[in-house]
Amino acid sequence: MNTNSASRRRWVILGVLIISLMAIVLDNTVLNVALKTIAEPHIGLGASQSQLEWGINSYTLVFAGLLFTFGVIGDRIGRKRMLMIGMAAFGLFSLLTAYSRNPDQLIFARAAMGLGAAAVMPQTLSIISNVFDPRERARAIGIWATAVGIGIAIGPIVGGLLLGHFWWGSVFLINVPLTAVGVAAIALLVPESRNPDPGRVDYLGVLLSIAGLVLLVFGIIRGGDKGSWLHWDVLGTAAAGLALLAVFGWHETRISHPSLDVKLFRDPRLSSAVAALGLVFFGMMGALFFLSFYLQGVRGYTPLSAGLLTLPFAAGQLLVSPRSARLVSRFGAKAVAAAGLLTVALALAGYQLLGTATPIWVLGVTFFIQGTGMGLVMPSATESVMSVVPRERAGSGSALTNTARQVAGALGVAVLGSILAQAYRGQLSPHLAALPHAAASTATGSITATQTIASRLGGAAGARLDGFADVAFVHAMHLTTAISAAVTVAGALVVLAWMPGRRARHAEAPASAQAGASPQAGEPAQTPAELPAARSLSASVVAADREG
Repeated sequence: MNTNSASRRRWVILGVLIISLMAIVLDNTVLNVALKTIAEPHIGLGASQSQLEWGINSYTLVFAGLLFTFGVIGDRIGRKRMLMIGMAAFGLFSLLTAYSRNPDQLIFARAAMGLGAAAVMPQTLSIISNVFDPRERARAIGIWATAVGIGIAIGPIVGGLLLGHFWWGSVFLINVPLTAVGVAAIALLVPESRNPDPGRVDYLGVLLSIAGLVLLVFGIIRGGDKGSWLHWDVLGTAAAGLALLAVFGWHETRISHPSLDVKLFRDPRLSSAVAALGLVFFGMMGALFFLSFYLQGVRGYTPLSAGLLTLPFAAGQLLVSPRSARLVSRFGAKAVAAAGLLTVALALAGYQLLGTATPIWVLGVTFFIQGTGMGLVMPSATESVMSVVPRERAGSGSALTNTARQVAGALGVAVLGSILAQAYRGQLSPHLAALPHAAASTATGSITATQTIASRLGGAAGARLDGFADVAFVHAMHLTTAISAAVTVAGALVVLAWMPGRRARHAEAPASAQAGASPQAGEPAQTPAELPAARSLSASVVAADREG
């Protein structure tokens, strides 16, 4: 397919890329509604809370750790080819995950799914950046970001529908036909593209980043299991992870083709936008992890009903995301991103209103507010990142935004899940004195484990234990959401402090044009294709708005 043909079919190509994206994005949240089912000893795998956290994080950590590597490989061998390979691998590993026999198999199969997802995700934004003219790129990326948000929001609904008719493995089996359709559409419609100077794969950097993240997350989750982080194996593991990540950062500054170009963070617009994306996903993934247990365990909703209750979240994003570019053109990315983060923080604070018998419309309103905030943050922050990196390095920009999302999501599940586990254990333990030590230890593992013990007790004793479990879980949920809200407010302050405002960006535009016309000595001259990609976000969204 030649360039002119690809340009004429650019919106069809975007649709194909979104189909490919949906299979990957759905998997980020479709598992959440199935967590309680997988935790059940009879109809699921009997997974503990820490095993469930690893079931989520094994996927996200491998995903995040390999995004840059597969971005470089796609630049080298062809983005279309890499996209097809990644989709096929994702479908195959989804099939294996669906038929896991125990929690350990589930964790390793999910990690393999992360491998396929990492091969897919960076190619989508790279292809968009090469197919679309800079005047339309902001709008295309806005649609792409909207699809990400909607996919995340409808994941629980799809999972609930499947669990209502099939076994838990069906939430992964659904990926197989999606990926098959995606591979066929890519082969027929998507053009091939490469980077003429793709660079080398940073194998040491990949190993350091994955090892560091795994050790850090392992230490955090281990602390939740033990009921305290003040243990040498917990602190030592987390410290080793941080040390490896520090070595990774140092290593990346000293090589010519880093897997993560840390020098990009010198641009305050990029660094603050990445921070905004990361912090909003930290709060969202952590909240979605325990809301499944709240809705199904505390409130008694079916998986389908629990999934449908996330519709306001999707509605908020669908309403706001398509309008994000125009809001940025009017008020600036700084104001829009900060307003979005504060809106998400407001929603997270709103979880304090939820109790064991709160009217469910309160959760619906909270979900809608949170979705609205995410709809403000994601498109503006993603385009801010993509407008900073040169066009031929679009794969690096794509991988950077997705790495921020995945790492922050994994840390959100690990940190907030561990805080939740400790708070739950602390609240419930005083009510377990009458139980044998082994039963009491099992009961504090998770609300699902407590309810299993309560069902064995039966009668009034079982009902009392159920009631204690509900109250303890709601208390733990309030604590974790309060912390998450505080972290999100901190993210808004970061954006307000470091993201350039509208005046700064307008001042940069003439300077960028002048630099492109007369580069200083020792600086490479920019090509005509690079200049539009380096312009400020305001210029991109204004052009996109004129096109509309």
